Amino acid sequence: MKIAQIKFNQPAAARVYNDYMKRVKKVTSSLPKESQDDIYMEMNSHIFEAIQHKDKLNEIDSLLDILEKLGPPEEVLKPLVADKKLEQATKTFNPVHVFKALALNITNGISYIIFAILYLFLFGFVILIIAKIVYPSEVGLYYKPNTLFVLGMGTVTKENGVHEYLGNWFIPAMVLAIAVFYILLTALLKLKKNLNKNKS
Repeated sequence: MKIAQIKFNQPAAARVYNDYMKRVKKVTSSLPKESQDDIYMEMNSHIFEAIQHKDKLNEIDSLLDILEKLGPPEEVLKPLVADKKLEQATKTFNPVHVFKALALNITNGISYIIFAILYLFLFGFVILIIAKIVYPSEVGLYYKPNTLFVLGMGTVTKENGVHEYLGNWFIPAMVLAIAVFYILLTALLKLKKNLNKNKS
């Protein structure tokens, strides 16, 4: 979609405006094109409406005043970009989008830190599957009554009393755990997003 640029009579004002809008584009570049355009148009509209009530003879000062009130795109748009990324993640179930949404929202509360930790556990299951393929006899679910429980690498001997319980079912069990964990995490993120929307 072609978005109309605001025309300025003074070249300095045009340069400042173009620079600001480039920063808006850069901040929103991780979002889908439609969301990028929506945010760009919204910022453009704020500037256009504000400039109508300013001194046309001194465009540069008027524009600088408007942009100062709007604030730096890197700060002003961060919560909006984080929210849009979260929305994208909960719609697509794409792990890359979920990870980016968590990274952007990590400063927005303890709940997102917990989500990030849970997501790291999910990646841990993936690593365990790879490790099981590479080291089939050393990776599993190890248990020794009352003393030891390990999901990962270990050794089984009659002397140490440690048993590996999953055997050939280890990889299917990890795949199932990944699927359940991922759906649960994405559902929790969706719930959190809806709660945030209700608060605002």
